[in-house]
This record gives sequence, C-alpha cells and structure tokens, in this order.
Amino acid sequence: MTLSRRQFLATTSFALAAALLPLGTLFPAVGAPRRTRLILLGTKGGPTPASRGAPSQVIVIDQVPYVVDCGNGVASRLVAAGLPLDALSTVFVTHHHSDHNADYGNLILLAWASGLNGRVDTYGPPPLAEMTRLFFAMNRYDIETRIADEGLPELVENVHPHEITTGGLVMEDERVRVTAALVDHPPVAPAFAYRFDGPDRSIVISGDTTYSENLVALARGADVLVHEAMYLPGIDALVRRYPGATRLREHLLASHTTTEDVGRVAARAGVETVVLSHLVPGGDASITDAMWVEGVRAHFDGEIIVGRDLLEI
Repeated sequence: MTLSRRQFLATTSFALAAALLPLGTLFPAVGAPRRTRLILLGTKGGPTPASRGAPSQVIVIDQVPYVVDCGNGVASRLVAAGLPLDALSTVFVTHHHSDHNADYGNLILLAWASGLNGRVDTYGPPPLAEMTRLFFAMNRYDIETRIADEGLPELVENVHPHEITTGGLVMEDERVRVTAALVDHPPVAPAFAYRFDGPDRSIVISGDTTYSENLVALARGADVLVHEAMYLPGIDALVRRYPGATRLREHLLASHTTTEDVGRVAARAGVETVVLSHLVPGGDASITDAMWVEGVRAHFDGEIIVGRDLLEI
C-alpha cells in the first residue's frame, strides 16, 4: 500500500510525538492505580461501640495519608487498612463530638510509638490547640519514659495544631488543596466539611450536618461526596422501643441529614458519587443497603454507595 504525502506526515508526526512523551501518556496502563485513594475507616454515627467503627476516613495521595476525624479505634483501623502509622503527617477534625475526636491524641501517640519521627500538622475548630496541649500533659510521663528508655524521638515539639474558625483554604501542599465550609450541626459550632482536590480526584467529607447550602457549594462538581446519613424510619423505631429517646430524636432531626436530603445535596452539587457514612442508626442490622439507598435515589441519579468499614472507593 502506498501512503499519500499527508498520511506519511501524519504517521511520522504521531510517532515522533509518542517518542517524546512519557510512557503511558498516549496509552495509559489498563487498571493503573489511582493516585488519590479514599478508605472508610469507621462508618457508624454516635459514640457507643458497635459492629461498625466510629467515624473516620483517610485520603491517601501518592502514599501520603490525610486522616479525617479520629473516632475510637482509628489507629487500629489504619493498620487494618494496610497503612503504616509512622507515615502519619496530617489530621483533620470536622467538629468536637467524641465520636469524631475521641482518639485524636491517641492516634498521634500510637503512631509515634510505631516509629513516627516527623512533623504532624492537625487542623480543626477550637479548642484543638488546648486539647493537644492537655493530651500531651496527661501522657507526659509515658512520653518522657519512652524517650529515655526506648530512644524514641521528641514528640510534642513535632505536633502543630492549627485552629480554623471560618470556611476557605485550610492547607495546600504539592499533592492536595484542602478547603473547608461551615456546616450546620447544632449545638456544636463551628463544624466543618472538607474538600480535597488531589491530582486525579476531588473528594468531599461532609462531617456532621443538616442539609447545608454551604456544603452544596463546597461539593459542587466533586467526584465523591462522603455524606452522613440518617434513616428516619430507623430513628422512629428506636424511639418506639425506648420512650426516653424522644429528646434524642429531636436532636437528630435538628442536626443530621435524612437520606432524602442527602440525595438533594448530591443532586444540587452535581457530584458523580455519593457515599453514605456516619450511619444513624448505625448498629441496626435490619436496615438493609436498599433501605439506605431508597431515599437518596428519589432525588439523585448518580452512583450511591453504602459505606462499610475498610471499604476503599
């Protein structure tokens, strides 16, 4: 077959371009791993222990972990997810309810005992700095003993808490840009949602909130929105079993998001995937995945994932 001059030039130009570009630019490897990973560590709302872990998740970008919330057992969950504790460098806290911060200090202490020897930056609402100082004061004897007896490096001077009180840019490094928005979680204020814009995906963590226009704006166009979810029939069933839970129901309705409203938020924000986590009630095995999805699907046409502990998305 004889090539025309135009075909010859096109063919040689493509070959030259291919030779100059990095391998995989024109023909990316099938199934190439994402640079930005999301792992749900704990997916149950509320502080009481159950089969699901307390709220926490980690975003891993180029092998660097960014932990969001520190519910009870977060260090063990990171190990179960195959992530080395000594790689810890950045922690975010959405708000100061105990199911989100109970193991904030423990995570850092256990990472240090596991070989952490570097700077750790933490971000969250006040009184994060005072909480950090008091935790280290409470554990001063253990820290000083391990430095003397085990040769562990200095810890306290390497941990840097940063308090945030308004929405906007929180931090940025060579891998990710993190922004925050104030959300509505009465009576706790301030409470934040965080958005992570990485090299290949954008991920938003809602924190605890009712339906929030600030969250809609923060999540607009994101690839993944991890949103707390409350199954209202399950709450009503709980109240019927425990008449004293009426006040709890009032709190939940005032400060959390029903599955229907999660669908409305996801649709208005135009996200690709919504992940249901911080499930309330989260210890009720009679609530199936289909039940969790139904209310969201009434308003949102995209992908819906019901979170479970150690699920990577």
